Amino acid sequence: MPLRDTSADHASTDRTFQVDLRGLVDLLSHHLYSSPRVYLRELLQNAVDALTARHAVEPHGNFGIRLYADGKVVRVEDDGVGLTEADVHTFLATIGRSSKRADRIAEQRADFIGQFGIGLLSCFLVADEIHVLSRSARTPDAPAVEWRGRGDGSYTVRTLPASARPRPGTTVTLTPRSDAGEWTRPQQVHALARHFGSLLRHPVTLDDGSGGPGTPVNPEPAPWARSFPTPGARSRALAAYGEEVFGFTPLDTIELDLPAVGLKGIACVLPEAVPAGRRHGHRVHVKGMLLSEQAEEILPEWAFFVRCVVDAESLRPTASRESLYEDATLAAVRDALAERLREWIARAAASDPDLLGRFLQTHHLAVKSLAVHDDEILRMLLPWLPFETTDGHTTLDEFARTHRTVLVTSSVEEFRQVAAIASAAGLGVVNGGYTYDRELVHRMPEIRPEVSVADLDPATLTAHLDPVDRETELAAAPYLAQARDALAVFDCDVALRTFQPASAPALLVDSREARHERTRSRLAREQEGGLWGDILGALRQEAPRAQLILNQLNPLVRTAVAIDEPELARTSAEALYGQAVMLSRRPLRPAESSLINRSFLDLLAHALRKDS
Repeated sequence: MPLRDTSADHASTDRTFQVDLRGLVDLLSHHLYSSPRVYLRELLQNAVDALTARHAVEPHGNFGIRLYADGKVVRVEDDGVGLTEADVHTFLATIGRSSKRADRIAEQRADFIGQFGIGLLSCFLVADEIHVLSRSARTPDAPAVEWRGRGDGSYTVRTLPASARPRPGTTVTLTPRSDAGEWTRPQQVHALARHFGSLLRHPVTLDDGSGGPGTPVNPEPAPWARSFPTPGARSRALAAYGEEVFGFTPLDTIELDLPAVGLKGIACVLPEAVPAGRRHGHRVHVKGMLLSEQAEEILPEWAFFVRCVVDAESLRPTASRESLYEDATLAAVRDALAERLREWIARAAASDPDLLGRFLQTHHLAVKSLAVHDDEILRMLLPWLPFETTDGHTTLDEFARTHRTVLVTSSVEEFRQVAAIASAAGLGVVNGGYTYDRELVHRMPEIRPEVSVADLDPATLTAHLDPVDRETELAAAPYLAQARDALAVFDCDVALRTFQPASAPALLVDSREARHERTRSRLAREQEGGLWGDILGALRQEAPRAQLILNQLNPLVRTAVAIDEPELARTSAEALYGQAVMLSRRPLRPAESSLINRSFLDLLAHALRKDS
């Protein structure tokens, strides 16, 4: 039996997607645009693009944009290239197609701000109907064309006499919904126009319906685009603009100019320190139109000591036109701006030490983060950066003049434990416990080859402490035995040495890593046989003990080691240990707090018994 050909039963039919315009507008408002206020930016943007196209036809024309808002309607009128009836059907009624003429897109895309052809839909965020009246400048005596689009997805098109719009250009009129008053009041329209369009190259004015002259929205070009009589006047104008935009007086203002991408602007150095890694948003304009106030991606992460405002020609916006598209151009701009910041630091280091000092005092952490990864900045600024040392807060350059061997601690706690004794012993120690400091100190020989750097360990320090004579050590042996027994619970050994300053009764040599290892060992013993006991036992190493080094030069210690009463000897050893822990400035464990309180009370009780 022959097989039946069923292909005709499954014939396919091409169909066209049906677009729910209300659903699309809801999608735009909740997921693409950050706020309904963008409707005015989109209208201004379309007007600017129309003016750009008009200038291509009439290069010497004097064209502008006029806004009207009286609380009842919002109108944006431009002297741009305008639309023909065919343009209206092709572009205004087709969602997703660019509103720029298709035959010029490939050649002139860089001349336009918009790229995605959905900007007009943003008007449905505040209005249910959009009225467009346009007349093309490309065709002499072209008729006017009227387009009305409604939120339900329907639209009408009419051709009108040229007298309906005497001049070429386009007028877009919105009748706001009652719930959109927040965004369409005259004062708000003016504020939004200033916000988005203050740097536009075409004149923009606003009429609020009061009958007075229109108010200029962008009366002056950006300060970097103006001429000034002196460099000082220019510098002051740039700083004043930065203060107006960001609300703070810059420590200094860095002018930015990247001709390859048509970028100009300023970077304002923050007058106060900010937490490491906290990135500020930067104000980015594209062809004069504000794109974003929170464009973190324009600068590298280490540049958190500045805030920028820039205007660029070649940066590419995302679909929402509220952030920048990450591409090769943006990466190149980011690298170039980073180089401008390095150049500013270099100029300050070479010619303005006062400015450099103020900058480093405020932003030393930012510079340290940069120096870790940037050899040029390292060579330039490492000698100038302040560090905490046994000679006080000083630069490595000053410190290296008196210490050819520089020792660096791994933590702030370790530095505080040893600082006084190391200083008295003539050791040069740098606190490496702060962010980036240890890494930077270890790179010091790259700048000064005659200087050597090493990590400080307990053996290095104890090697500089003088032993006591044999007779003194034998006489103190019973006391030391009692002290070791009393402090065994803290895994602490006790030794007797002589060191300066004599006012320091004891030195506790310990580290965070050693304490953690002892804690692991103790937990493994407590949980021996269980799952966690096996895991901790596998991690266990030989736990290093802490060491309490008593100073024979100290009168208190000389009195303590002569005690022959066992309980009093134990109590005095506990008190010396507690004092050494507190001098190290590390957090006290509960057992240590209890020991300090108990030893004080026991000593007090002993004194009272003796008096009675």
